[in-house]
Amino acid sequence: MLFRYISCFLFIITIPAFSQQRPQYTQYIFNNYLLNPALSGIENYMDVKVGHRSQWAGIENAPKTSFLSAHWNLSDNYLWRNPLSLPEKGDDPQSRSYTQNYMSSPAHHGMGVMAVSDKAGPISRFDAGITYAYHLQLSGMNNLAVGIYAGVSRITLDLSAIKLETAIDPALASTASSQFNPDLGMGLWFYGARFFAGMSVQQILPQKFVLDNSANLEAGKAVPHLFLTSGYKLFIDEQISAVPSFMLKRVEGLPVSLDANIKFDYKDKIWIGGSYRKSDSFSAMLGFNFKNVVNLTYAYDLTTSALNTISSGSHEIVLGFQLNNAYQVFSGGRSWR
Repeated sequence: MLFRYISCFLFIITIPAFSQQRPQYTQYIFNNYLLNPALSGIENYMDVKVGHRSQWAGIENAPKTSFLSAHWNLSDNYLWRNPLSLPEKGDDPQSRSYTQNYMSSPAHHGMGVMAVSDKAGPISRFDAGITYAYHLQLSGMNNLAVGIYAGVSRITLDLSAIKLETAIDPALASTASSQFNPDLGMGLWFYGARFFAGMSVQQILPQKFVLDNSANLEAGKAVPHLFLTSGYKLFIDEQISAVPSFMLKRVEGLPVSLDANIKFDYKDKIWIGGSYRKSDSFSAMLGFNFKNVVNLTYAYDLTTSALNTISSGSHEIVLGFQLNNAYQVFSGGRSWR
């Protein structure tokens, strides 16, 4: 019986994986770079973020995700009132008066790095890679960025986390503890002073996940993850703005996932927001910007699926640093990001 149980477990993790294989984020609106490499170098400073997500609190061995990302531009062509520009000291690049005179940024290059650790039960995954983007200058107020991600993924099975009745079980005799695979992603990002629209694909390369060397088990496979997102900034008055946005996610073998978001910002110092993920959760978000260097955001997800009977929800926190920030304001980052 134990042999069949373990064999079934190994079969589940090695069959063609028609499921979400990438971590889920609630605050992607605050760090779209994690999902789209085309944002590399979109600002005039180095954007560094570190975050942690604890999903489905109350469930033993539920998914936990941690990440570190950084990206920066490779240009010093700062022109007036564009993403790479240096405004007058104290001038808020989020204000309505500033965006009314906004110009597209000069064509430039950007690059970045990211690392993501994701663990659920005995299975963990670590992804690390570099990104590159080229930002085309379009007429008027618009830019189009094209980006690419190249990295490596490591899938690990912690055999010690599997409880056995006997110390040695034949079901685990042919099981490998880890596997490395190359990884590739691409993205587009169209943006102006008050809007954005993006498309990206993760896991482009067809890769097999094989944690069992037995010829009786099929190999799992990596499936592409497609993301479509867009948003627009509306000014309620000179100091308060609202950013409605959405994201569609398509993963092979799963229904299309839809996130609808709204975010309210006050003078680029504090913002609150809410999100709804279809058939999954409602979320509340809160963020603070501390001068022109540090920002801190938090999100709580209230689960609406059947898991809400055993889980108290999900928690996500992100700490950001804006290094070499030329803006002398509370935050150089545009609130729609």
